[in-house]
Amino acid sequence: MLDVRRMQVLRAVIISGSITAAARNLGYTPSAISQQLSTLEREAGTALLERVGRGVRPTPAGTLLSEHAETVSEQLAKAEAALNELKDGRGGRLAIRYFATAGARLVPPAVAALRREFPRVRLDLKLIEPGDPLPEVECGRADVAIVVLPRREPLAKNVSLVHLVDDPYRLVLPKGHPLEAKRVVDLAELAEEPWVGNEWPPGPCRDIMLDACAAAGFTPNFVVESEDYQTAQGFVAAGLGVALIPALGLGSPPPGVQIRRLRRPEPLRAIHAAVAAHARDQPAVRHLLAAMRASLD
Repeated sequence: MLDVRRMQVLRAVIISGSITAAARNLGYTPSAISQQLSTLEREAGTALLERVGRGVRPTPAGTLLSEHAETVSEQLAKAEAALNELKDGRGGRLAIRYFATAGARLVPPAVAALRREFPRVRLDLKLIEPGDPLPEVECGRADVAIVVLPRREPLAKNVSLVHLVDDPYRLVLPKGHPLEAKRVVDLAELAEEPWVGNEWPPGPCRDIMLDACAAAGFTPNFVVESEDYQTAQGFVAAGLGVALIPALGLGSPPPGVQIRRLRRPEPLRAIHAAVAAHARDQPAVRHLLAAMRASLD
């Protein structure tokens, strides 16, 4: 197998015109250069240089290897620059996974800020909906995932959590509902109401809502199930029931609903960034998380 370093020595000799001049430029002795060239010729299985007066000139094989040495040197320089950018957090690839409401509120402004500060970082963005973005980090397909806590399953050891925001649930009522007169509604007052579900398939967000209702002493009576928050609000506006929706998921409520705070207890989902261990200290990741927090100020 040809040695890249010896190929670079060959190129230096050819450019310098002699072994002595190349040795002087490279900081080696002429005998060390000659030894390197002899070894390279054995590896190549053919002569690479021929003497001309006091100098040398390349054989066709020597010219070929010299040209490839230039190409290899350029690629090595690019690889070294890319590696330095990666270590400095200025290059490389960053894979981010998120769920829908995080994608709407947290991710776009943070990605814009990241692109301004780290334009050479290649972003791999993917919405995981329905489903849970966390396994993408746990199995190594992503560097960062936006997730909801608490959750029933323990985290993998290669994942750390960074708190981003606490997102309280809000009560969505049809206009004209008797509870509309209250600014804050006790959760137990909804025990006999028909409910519009909005978390399907089941996951951490639905668990948070059901656990809060259990703490208030009842299980919701779901009369309609929807798969997204906007559709659920449409069902509420049509008078089919009440719904609990996280504040970040409300978007622009339709005209036929009223939004109220909850208490005793107030359901709350804590939104975190799940960060892979290898990405935890990357400057681009730190900047991304800071930008997400700033987007909520």
